[in-house]
Amino acid sequence: MTHDATAPLPSATPPVPLPRQVLVFDADDTLWENNILFERVIDDYLDWLVHPILTRAEVRGVLDDIERANAVTHGYGSKVFLRSLAECFARLRERPATGAELERISELAAPLVERGHVELIPGVAETLTVLGTRHDLRLLTKGAQDEQSEKVDASGLAHHFRSVHIVAEKNPDTYVALIDELGLDPATSWMIGNSPKSDILPARKAGMRAVFIPHEHTWVLEDDVVDGTDAGVLHIRAFTELLDHF
Repeated sequence: MTHDATAPLPSATPPVPLPRQVLVFDADDTLWENNILFERVIDDYLDWLVHPILTRAEVRGVLDDIERANAVTHGYGSKVFLRSLAECFARLRERPATGAELERISELAAPLVERGHVELIPGVAETLTVLGTRHDLRLLTKGAQDEQSEKVDASGLAHHFRSVHIVAEKNPDTYVALIDELGLDPATSWMIGNSPKSDILPARKAGMRAVFIPHEHTWVLEDDVVDGTDAGVLHIRAFTELLDHF
């Protein structure tokens, strides 16, 4: 992903004074890069797992189907991803992977396990610093508890948020529960993220407003259609543009 190094730094002066609101942020691919790491592993995996009949795109389709099923049954994270890679191998080769082959799959996915560092999306830290002086910031991320906690810690961003919530899934019930837990007014509460499926659509169904920040590497399983006529959804191109609206 290419970022404009000449982009202006976030301004500390709001364009228009606004009442204090609650801004709930997604984490993966909103605050820091995430899916591109999985995509790199998948590219290497597809290079390694050459099928005599199926095209690369068809093999990827098989993997997507397996990941979709495993997400429902087992959730998210690198361990589930490794499971999906092994199951994809077994389905395409029509036999379980050997110990050596499983070890090779683990080697290919090794970058996902090394979570001591995360790559923040440009402007995120500076933007959160300013937004924190204007609004109530919260973090809502889904995935494996240990992995998401490690990424939050590695990001150095936790101090910006009054609370951090790690959940197994982000659906309308999740947002309703968050609204009840925090005593939020949905009309002045915004979910900010890159995923139509997990961030925008379920938050809107729960009555919250939403800010959609597309990311070119959003996971295909997180894609969905966002109604362009929905006045409750703000569409922006970059994280730093939040300062123009909040």
